[in-house]
Amino acid sequence: MSESTSLPIAAKISLTGGSDFWHSTPVPEADLPAVILTDGPHGVRKQAGATDHVGLNESVPATCFPPAVGLASTWNPALVEEVGRALGIESRALGVGVLLGPGANIKRSPLCGRNFEYFSEDPHLTGRLASAYVRGVQSQGVGTSLKHFAANNQETDRMRRSSEVDERTLREIYLRGFGTVVRTARPWTVMCSYNRINGVLASQNHWLLTEVLRDEWGFEGFVVSDWGAVRDRVAALTAGLDLEMPANKAHEDAVRRALAAGEIDEPTIDRAYRRVEAVLRRAHDSVKDADGRFDVDAHHGLARRAAEQAIVLLSNDGVLPLDPADFGDAGSLAVIGEFARTPRYQGAGSSRVNPTRLDNALDALHAVLGRDVPFAPGFTTDPRNPVAEGAHEEAVTLARTAGLVLLFLGLGENHESEGYDRTTLDLPAEQLALLDDVLAVNPNVVVVLSNGSSVLLPFADRVRAVVEGWLLGQAGGPALADVLFGVVNPSGRVAETIPVRLEDCPSYLTFPGDATGVHYGEGLFVGYRGYDAQQREVAFPFGHGLSYTTFAYSDLSVGSAASGVRVEVTVTNTGDRAGREVVQAYVSIDRSSVVRAPRELKGFADVTLEPSDSRRVGIDIPMEDLAYWSVRDHRWVVEAGSYTVAVGASSRDLRLSAAVELAGDEPVRPISLDTTIGEAMAVPGFGEQLMARFAETMGGLGEPDEDMARMLADIPLAAAIGFSGMDPEQFDEVIARANAVRGV
Repeated sequence: MSESTSLPIAAKISLTGGSDFWHSTPVPEADLPAVILTDGPHGVRKQAGATDHVGLNESVPATCFPPAVGLASTWNPALVEEVGRALGIESRALGVGVLLGPGANIKRSPLCGRNFEYFSEDPHLTGRLASAYVRGVQSQGVGTSLKHFAANNQETDRMRRSSEVDERTLREIYLRGFGTVVRTARPWTVMCSYNRINGVLASQNHWLLTEVLRDEWGFEGFVVSDWGAVRDRVAALTAGLDLEMPANKAHEDAVRRALAAGEIDEPTIDRAYRRVEAVLRRAHDSVKDADGRFDVDAHHGLARRAAEQAIVLLSNDGVLPLDPADFGDAGSLAVIGEFARTPRYQGAGSSRVNPTRLDNALDALHAVLGRDVPFAPGFTTDPRNPVAEGAHEEAVTLARTAGLVLLFLGLGENHESEGYDRTTLDLPAEQLALLDDVLAVNPNVVVVLSNGSSVLLPFADRVRAVVEGWLLGQAGGPALADVLFGVVNPSGRVAETIPVRLEDCPSYLTFPGDATGVHYGEGLFVGYRGYDAQQREVAFPFGHGLSYTTFAYSDLSVGSAASGVRVEVTVTNTGDRAGREVVQAYVSIDRSSVVRAPRELKGFADVTLEPSDSRRVGIDIPMEDLAYWSVRDHRWVVEAGSYTVAVGASSRDLRLSAAVELAGDEPVRPISLDTTIGEAMAVPGFGEQLMARFAETMGGLGEPDEDMARMLADIPLAAAIGFSGMDPEQFDEVIARANAVRGV
């Protein structure tokens, strides 16, 4: 590494901003060439030829893996890490030094237009999977950029609006996953978001970028802005941002002027330079010999395997899996829906990948059956290409004579994208009308979905099966065919609750906010936490997913150790097919002193079993994962008490539970005048003195009855002085003696 102290200050300043849309600024004085930073997350989006000023030119071919919405449904960190390795290989081959991903924002509302790029509504699942992604990519000498930091949970007015979040919710829900990735996977870069957080722009938020990210979590890489997120580079550098992207000459000039005026000092600039230089030099050394070659076929096969595990069988009355022998007649199976022929396989916006190849479900179904399958598009997926006149009627006519209809429905790119949020959870009206008309002539309908986030499924109990395909990448078509015909046993699990109504969503009343900000009024109760707390019916719960076989759980054991909780359970395949089960562990605590969700995911593991086979599955829950954020103490606290660990196949399919006692690490808080009588009564010695004084003052009364004790419990000691019979000095003496005994 060069000695930055010997460089001209102008060279240091230049490296704090990009040279164009996708490149860092070269520093010839330090022998540091420009390095490419480009999207991600689910494929390498490197522009062909010169970069244009908005970064939208065609990109070179690269494998389009399932986006995060699909990868999350695998609940398989090992598979996600394998995808990450392939992305790292392709990035290195294409000369990309930093791949901009993964997205670790929480799915606060299913309406968020960018949910396809985020993993889950749960911070534990998000942290585990995003960490696996980072480890995979960076194992190949290519950096990642964990984004969008932080509380960027919508697209509406994302560049201005303030996310107004209380301290505990911010820590436990919206920062926790980021912290897991930073501490366990060590991403080379973190990308700040556009939005404000409690009034302060993320790009200028010293608390976020320095106090939390670096001082608490130990982040050692550089912080890059989301593209165009910096308003004031001087303020951003001071707060802890290191690299503004893309190029902005005016901001660079402003830094020079601020340095001359003493509004920023050289050590601040030097600090940013050193952070950026260290990462970019490391990245350049990995990609300098890029030859553009990677194993296209092998990576396509991996994309197919990831898609297979991402598919979720939501409902099934036994019609699936299909048997090819039942469809020898050309008219026995019909495929309806443009998505079968023209797949929706990735999200819209900055992460659009130019795939190396693209398979569709219709061709895959032809291959399974060895013949063409009757097909009707029924509707268009692109409003720029109107459907042919009579397409709806043609589809209904085809359905009337079919033995079974595979109906492909979903959301087109115009319905969900980066840059704007959805306004409804409904499928398009023309698709719902087609479904109604098809069901009117044929009750044997299987619905196959393509969508980047939850949609309402009021028809689920009217069709024979619902297959949730999410967005499956370039090999999703054959993966769907394999699941439909049982070549692959479905094992995906939903990573976001599918509600019955939009109005049931915990964030419904405050999403997406207004000019006053986005008030996260549901607090901790995001996703399944909120549905469970209010005991609301859901269409399909968090963690749900069916299989073509069945699994039994037995012999649960839960034990504690200094490092956390060890959970073990025996899982048996009780069906007649091999299958993969995802064992989920949810934790609750009895009589908590703070507000809690009824249960929270704290661990999961998968197991693949042949028929009749059993295996012992272990899940370790670290003690820190059981902590809540104490607003009083401004730190994580593990509450002492009895914890219940429940294991099962979803948040609402919990098969076994067991309790474990944990000592906790709650701080011993000194008694003060702000301490309530109820809290003081729990302190040995103090309660007896207090009640004795009360008894004297109140005419020799003995211990208060239950109702009186409840009435007194929430009264601060300061308010009790007047009727205690003690003057303030006497009160202070009693408090001091009690604190001395407790060593505080």
